[in-house]
Amino acid sequence: MGREFVELFNEWSDSYDDTVKGLDIEYRQVFENYNHILEMVADSVTGTVMEFGTGTGNLTEKLINRQCRVIGIEPSPLMRKKAEEKVTGATIIDGDFLNFPIEEPIDAFVSTYAFHHLTELEKEQAIKKYKHILPDGGKVVFADTIFLTENEKSDMIEKAEQDHFYNLADDLKTEYYTTLPQIKKMFEQNDFSIRFTQLNDFVWVLEAKK
Repeated sequence: MGREFVELFNEWSDSYDDTVKGLDIEYRQVFENYNHILEMVADSVTGTVMEFGTGTGNLTEKLINRQCRVIGIEPSPLMRKKAEEKVTGATIIDGDFLNFPIEEPIDAFVSTYAFHHLTELEKEQAIKKYKHILPDGGKVVFADTIFLTENEKSDMIEKAEQDHFYNLADDLKTEYYTTLPQIKKMFEQNDFSIRFTQLNDFVWVLEAKK
């Protein structure tokens, strides 16, 4: 459920915003068009929005600026602290993609750069859960690294190693990055219509509507 990565994100909390700005050369391509990615996700939803993996609150802030009621879910205590310092008006609580409180109707679930922390089975469980929570017309809008095929993923790992980006290569090998056909099937089996928009060499925005 992504909990195995909490310590990593605690350690990353102080430098995360520098990374997304492109200051870490290994991850520069992954975070290319970062602000536009966040803007696209924020522009796709309205009403009461639950955000998974708030991190330091960058998407949270954009959602609040669009008058959304935001419930942030973040398992890393140090990331939660950073977000609370940055963003006024957000509720940010401990939880993850599968474990979170529901105390009011939710119009949309959103996330950026986080769904790959779930195994394929956990992704399926999460999508099924969102189906039962969302009203008709409700949305799931996630931006994440997704590959067209497993071969494309292997090619990206090989390229990272050739560029001596060993942290990125290890990340691509060890986390649970999915392919577009796999994630499309998961959502469609749960009665969502889905569309994808690619915004850099790694990241796609998926918009699934119930």
